[in-house]
Amino acid sequence: MAASSSSAAAPCRFLSPLATAASRALLLSSRTPPPTRRRLLLATTATTIAAAMATSSQSGASASSSFKVVDSHLHVWASPQQAKEGYPYFPGQEATLRGDADFLLECMDEAGVDGALIVQPINHMFDHSLVTSVLKKYPSKFIGCCLANPADDGSGIKQLEYLIVQEKYRAVRFNPNLWPSGQKMTNEVGRSLFAKAGELGAPVGILVMKGISLYIQEIEELCRDYPKTTVILDHMAFCKPPTNDEEEKAFSSFLNLSRFPQVYVKYSGLFRISRETYPYEDTAQLLSRVISNYGANRIMWGSDFPYVVPECGYKGAKEAVSHVASKISVSPSDLEWILGKTVSQLFQGAWVAP
Repeated sequence: MAASSSSAAAPCRFLSPLATAASRALLLSSRTPPPTRRRLLLATTATTIAAAMATSSQSGASASSSFKVVDSHLHVWASPQQAKEGYPYFPGQEATLRGDADFLLECMDEAGVDGALIVQPINHMFDHSLVTSVLKKYPSKFIGCCLANPADDGSGIKQLEYLIVQEKYRAVRFNPNLWPSGQKMTNEVGRSLFAKAGELGAPVGILVMKGISLYIQEIEELCRDYPKTTVILDHMAFCKPPTNDEEEKAFSSFLNLSRFPQVYVKYSGLFRISRETYPYEDTAQLLSRVISNYGANRIMWGSDFPYVVPECGYKGAKEAVSHVASKISVSPSDLEWILGKTVSQLFQGAWVAP
């Protein structure tokens, strides 16, 4: 996904819907205008789910020490100052949200998240220098997912190999919107990129912002022809709770991809797939069906930082998962897989102290 950064963005602690009443009152009195209707709604929602979250955190206290909580999907990009000093934004993709690594680390620390997979943002397009600098600075905290360049000249294949072999990126993103006009992910370049990723052991994350229906045949073809290439479907393939036959058909086609054992799912960016406000309870029906088809050990949570920050806060994004899971009686073991064990198993050797 793409978008932007503002140095004036509110602190992570303030944005979490589950911040304590005392800290919220202090922040509101010291630096904010009177609460908006949206803030009051979030505060009410926090009160509603606080008891459930407290019970969940107590019962899982001993288990939490046995696995790392890992965010499978987020982005970082340059601060305005960094953009001036050597990490420029791609023209037309200037940041409007704060998304620098310092802010991310602050949010992760508050939420109790141990590590993350950073997906190269559209803000820097195919210039991976900013993300690479973050990966090198925090090698035990982050691993990277680069962005595939599907240029007609095939130059993206060499770049992919360089980023994975030399810069140690662990995955690659396919964004079909970046393919040349009229071209599909299954064209010659796309197939070469997909095959090379499999050869190098790098899962391919696929972004289908316009809906799974437009790309299902391409995804099936790639999975069928290159079974050694692992696939990850970002944001539940943008499937919202179905409300009509067409949406149910699209969701069913997404579920049917589970027949390919190399396909994984990101239960990520819940604000993108919900028709409701925080804590996105209507995604429970989606999660239940995905668990039934894929199994929890092929599902991984992702926040979609920093886009999620103005929606419900980073900490709220993590806590929503446990809340939704409680609505469908997801077992503690399955919840652990979703919150970190799946992604840790997929990217073995990551998120360990050097």
